Amino acid sequence: MGMRIGGLASGIDTDSIIKDLMKAERIPLDKMEQDKTKLEWQRDSFRDVNKKLLELDNMMLDMKMSKTYNSKSVTSSMEGAVIATSTSSSTNGTYNINVEKLATSAINIGTENNVADPDVSIGTDYTGEHSLSYFDEDGKAKNFTFEIKAGDTVNDVLKKITDGDNPIRAFFADGQVVFETTRTGNYNEDGDFFGGAEIIFGTVTDSETDGKTFESESDTFFTEFLGMVQGKDEGGEKGGENASFTYNNNLDLTSKNNNYTLNGITFQFNDITDDKNATLTVNNDVDASFDNIMAFVDKYNDVVETLNGSQQEQLYRDFPPLTDAQREEMSDNEIELWEEKAKSGLLKGESAISSGLFDMRQSWYSTVETGGQFSSLTQIGIATSSDYLDGGKLIVNEEELKAALSKDPESVQKLFSNSKEDSSRGLVNRLEDAVESTMNRINERAGKGTDTLENYTLGKRMKDLEDQIDAFEDRITQIEDRYWRQFSAMEQAISMMNNQSAMLMSNFQ
Repeated sequence: MGMRIGGLASGIDTDSIIKDLMKAERIPLDKMEQDKTKLEWQRDSFRDVNKKLLELDNMMLDMKMSKTYNSKSVTSSMEGAVIATSTSSSTNGTYNINVEKLATSAINIGTENNVADPDVSIGTDYTGEHSLSYFDEDGKAKNFTFEIKAGDTVNDVLKKITDGDNPIRAFFADGQVVFETTRTGNYNEDGDFFGGAEIIFGTVTDSETDGKTFESESDTFFTEFLGMVQGKDEGGEKGGENASFTYNNNLDLTSKNNNYTLNGITFQFNDITDDKNATLTVNNDVDASFDNIMAFVDKYNDVVETLNGSQQEQLYRDFPPLTDAQREEMSDNEIELWEEKAKSGLLKGESAISSGLFDMRQSWYSTVETGGQFSSLTQIGIATSSDYLDGGKLIVNEEELKAALSKDPESVQKLFSNSKEDSSRGLVNRLEDAVESTMNRINERAGKGTDTLENYTLGKRMKDLEDQIDAFEDRITQIEDRYWRQFSAMEQAISMMNNQSAMLMSNFQ
């Protein structure tokens, strides 16, 4: 479009006149753009609701776990020596543990070596492949191979060993080379092979454990250059040891690690008990179970407040989205106050929200066949609010809920969680059905972030408006061109008339 200059002949401000005319012509276009903006706001509000529902849906996974209702606490009379963790299946009671010995790692500290500086190149005498060996979980020897390259330093090689696929770390300390296992326990339990060592400085060529015919080829890089001593009998390695302890004064046990699991309880050994018993007591942790349920109730009430609030917001029909022209004439504060009202009540009356809220509320009123003491929510101290403005929020009586968890935690769990489709279906499972159904209805209405406009209801309406806006903008352009042509023709006519008038006046002079 070229430069348009009007009024040269007539003196009329053509540009202002056409702008005013086009304002009137653009009124339907502004209305369509405002409608599209409002649909976008509605879509985003729906998706915000679905985010809240998804958070609740995710929390319902925890409400199906037995640990939520049957949390356990463990106390120890010697916390510096023995502590324990339990699961919901752990049996309540008292357990006595006497730790005679802790599990330790194998360690081998080199003696005389040829290492002047661990950061100086080793030289070419030892370039090529080398290996060391260790025992696996089944007591079989395994080789670990690495390569020394020209220019490698001792620290480079020790890092290759430490970073390699083996249970060994190697480092240089105070002029000595140190090898130790990264695990505790004795893995060369027969003690007849390689002097009872667990770290073998060379290649194991035969690891037939049944025939007990271990053979090895020593690697002079370790024994001569690094000064490592093979085996325990020659004053080299101090082998790893298993933990040993007595359970309940009668059962003697060992472990390669400083922990052991019995009857759903994992005992952690931190020190020996000096021929005394550490007494550990397992009890139901009612406070923890109560907190778990309350976290869910708080999330549920937050979701209800969001959904219910969207239905109680006032709808201001006289506050449509602002056009660009209107924004230019307003201050930031005025724009903020206007849009606050323009966005109010966007979801009011939306059946996907109101019916979803109703279905969620109804989930709590059912009776559940648990086979235990509790079959309804009110029996464990939880009820829906009697204030209709609350939208069905849950009200919890702390004393009654804790009493129920103390008396029959299994029945409380079955009341909330049971995936069966009959009368024993849990309340959380029924709520999950309502929540997921609501989310699906919202997705049909507002889609997901990855959906195109054609895949959801509001999107289709936005697409229709976009097409109408494109067509109307083309029409607006044509109308504006027409106005300019008309005014240009008028200017030409006036110019011709002025010229003719000038010629006539010149003839009378």
